[in-house]
Amino acid sequence: HKSLFALYKFSSQLRKNNYDSVYSPHRSLRSALITLELNIKETYGFDNSALKFAYRHITKYNLSDHEVKRNLSLIGENYSDGGWKILPEIFVSEEIESKIDQFIENEIKTEKIIAVAPGSVWQTKVYPAQHYKEVINYLTEDGYTIILIGGKADKGLCEQIKSTSDVSVLNLSGNFSFIETVELLKHVKLLISNDSAPTHLGMCADIPVLTIYCSTVPGFGFYPYNEQSEFISFKDLSCKPCGIHGYEQCSIETFDCGYKLHPDTVIEKVKQLLVDDD
Repeated sequence: HKSLFALYKFSSQLRKNNYDSVYSPHRSLRSALITLELNIKETYGFDNSALKFAYRHITKYNLSDHEVKRNLSLIGENYSDGGWKILPEIFVSEEIESKIDQFIENEIKTEKIIAVAPGSVWQTKVYPAQHYKEVINYLTEDGYTIILIGGKADKGLCEQIKSTSDVSVLNLSGNFSFIETVELLKHVKLLISNDSAPTHLGMCADIPVLTIYCSTVPGFGFYPYNEQSEFISFKDLSCKPCGIHGYEQCSIETFDCGYKLHPDTVIEKVKQLLVDDD
């Protein structure tokens, strides 16, 4: 619904459902316009939303909180302790469970599996491929099988990373749906991911996740918070963070936030998480 006409048409369809309330955690102009078009009395939004006047009830968007805690506050659930740390649940069909079990048994044939998700829509979130190769080479030498996961758009990057590795690296990007990927991740010892969607899939699977932050920072509130997960970030840069979502390329053309986070530092954190998992 990218055009204004499509947005209006979509809003018209929603009006037919006769909603009583609107809760809008998304703070965009498009969400505000939809809310106005619905003409509903009880509307809830954040104080940093576009067209804030579209919402009758305004909630403070606390930058220091995790996004989950912020969204819970939007619906009136306020926590002073860690009670907001609700793990997401995805219910998987027996058919998908069987499909993944058979894939593990027939194609991977080991329980020593580590997943790596090296891609992202935003290039300044992508940890350098050469660095990923060094981390992966260490892990394969230690006897782990590495599965590279992601969407179809990540196939080229995953193949580039796999090209200098041994047979213990499988490029599975684009092979599985989101639900299937969550079920697949339940079988791995650890997921290593950029600050991107796979981090949250790892949370759904409730496995150890190491999130690598390049241009973004954990303080934006999208870090993994299950007990066995960690994140890592190169902090001593005046240009970091350069934006909440990242960019197509580094604006100062150095990408120090990625290159200066040395693979040895990542490997040390990985070793710690693997010991904790054991």
